[in-house]
Amino acid sequence: MEIINIEKEAFEGFEAQFNHFVKKMKEMGNRGMDKRLGEWLDNQDVCQILRIKPRTLQTLRDNGILAYSQISHKTYYKPEDVQRIIKVVEDRKKDAAWRKPRKQSDHSCDAMI
Repeated sequence: MEIINIEKEAFEGFEAQFNHFVKKMKEMGNRGMDKRLGEWLDNQDVCQILRIKPRTLQTLRDNGILAYSQISHKTYYKPEDVQRIIKVVEDRKKDAAWRKPRKQSDHSCDAMI
């Protein structure tokens, strides 16, 4: 073990700088709280708003249609970004419903003709 002696004034200066650093770090952490992560939406919220499944949400992210942020393996979305794509999602649902093949019972009339 190595022992280092420093003057009391130098130690107090280092201590003051360290305390100032700690104070700034706490202020920065609190500033992040001002942005209120609670205003952001998580996967479940977005799926409910858009009435889509998680896999569809993943596709929207993968295709760059919906912006997101990831913090500690959890995904968050800005409410305004979700609002912006509501029409896109609704249009895609309509297109998918239009392309959906008719049920077998719908074809029974065609067979009689």
